[in-house]
Amino acid sequence: MHRVCVVEDDDNIRELLVYALTQSGFDVGGYADGTLFYTALNAAVSNAEPPVLILLDVMLPGEDGISLLKKIRASKKTENIPIIILTAKGAEHDRVKGLDLGADDYITKPFSVVEVIARIRAVLRRSVPKTDAPSVLAIGGIVLSPCKRTVFVNGVEIILTYKEFELLHYLMRKKDIVLTREIILNHIWGGDYLGESRTVDVHIKSLRQKLGSAGGIIKTVRNVGYKIEE
Repeated sequence: MHRVCVVEDDDNIRELLVYALTQSGFDVGGYADGTLFYTALNAAVSNAEPPVLILLDVMLPGEDGISLLKKIRASKKTENIPIIILTAKGAEHDRVKGLDLGADDYITKPFSVVEVIARIRAVLRRSVPKTDAPSVLAIGGIVLSPCKRTVFVNGVEIILTYKEFELLHYLMRKKDIVLTREIILNHIWGGDYLGESRTVDVHIKSLRQKLGSAGGIIKTVRNVGYKIEE
């Protein structure tokens, strides 16, 4: 049975989600406090029983959701656990920040339980690991390790955000192939992402800056999208 963690301080919302997910066949753990959840998460990981997905509210007592998201993505033991953040209506800043830090999707309150379950299943489908991917990619002085989640440019390690890493990894795997903004959005942010295509442009600009002179391998294809070309 797949275990899902629901981290939500509103008792009514948490209990509703726990009940609905349990009825849908998931093993569910509910947590009202961010600090208590993180302690439980570490214990589960130590016992080789990490959750398959985390539903994480942004506004939490003890430790807020954004802080927890950073810590989860910063740890090698938990960095690949899919996370869906729960945000208040109109809290665009939280949604953008959460996605940029590595959230796989977001759901805005109020929401329908049917939508939550559908989003969870969609994220779980996308998160199935690709076992045939190469261990290291090297193009134009950039060396990227998907397993170690490291990027080196001419021997110097470059620190990227979660989404920047995913974007660079995708472009490098599709070397010489022109990718539209819509294709990139769908692959990196998911088909349910409601943001605009300018999100891709902003991340490409940030990537180029961090990669320095090596960033020139990311080519703009006018009126279409981007590609990596050595």
